[in-house]
Amino acid sequence: MKKNVEGIVINETNYGETSKILNILTNDGYISVMSKGSRTMKSKLRGISMKLIYAEFTINYKEKGMSILVEGNLINSLKNIMTDFQKMTYANKSINLVKNVLKENNELNLFGVLRDVLLKIDNGFNPQIIYAILETKLLTYLGVKPNFSECINCSSKDILTFNLKYPGSVCHNCYDSGYIFEKNTLKLLKLFQSVDINKIDKLNITSNKVIEELDFFLKEYYEEYTGIYV
Repeated sequence: MKKNVEGIVINETNYGETSKILNILTNDGYISVMSKGSRTMKSKLRGISMKLIYAEFTINYKEKGMSILVEGNLINSLKNIMTDFQKMTYANKSINLVKNVLKENNELNLFGVLRDVLLKIDNGFNPQIIYAILETKLLTYLGVKPNFSECINCSSKDILTFNLKYPGSVCHNCYDSGYIFEKNTLKLLKLFQSVDINKIDKLNITSNKVIEELDFFLKEYYEEYTGIYV
């Protein structure tokens, strides 16, 4: 049965002398397809059978066994990522994080989130910040969304910092010890939870301390409360 799917190649593996097996993330989850002969120079499948290619793929779908790639219409080659080491690093980190989250719950639909992240990185947005937004949003999918709006003890809105041991936000009156995050760091983390990545048109985060705190918070939170190492 022929089937058209929109997706992003997130992994490619050589098969035999001339073919590849592609893992593609789509709205329906992962699919694996055989791209026959795609490693030969004259193959019409060569250009769409590479990691990070975003395209509409036509496949001979098999519910059991390996589906076969027939053709594809390129949507975006993400060529700017492919030629920039930093962008490629964060693109791979994004793919690996999404894959790890899907291992926890393979019923989640994360194709749109990953697509928007990769497109923003390709379009020149700060890849470190875009990745931080992805990390923050995926905490909701994992069921461990931090609450930055009110104190964990008294529900006050007058937040001073976030205590990673509780975990939860702490107001001025309830604070007794622990690291005090910059206000802008907490504001950004709260914003990242709800922002539509596709609609971001500018990122103006210049404070190195805030960027360092974003990285520190997310690394510690993931390791402590998700079991996923980032």
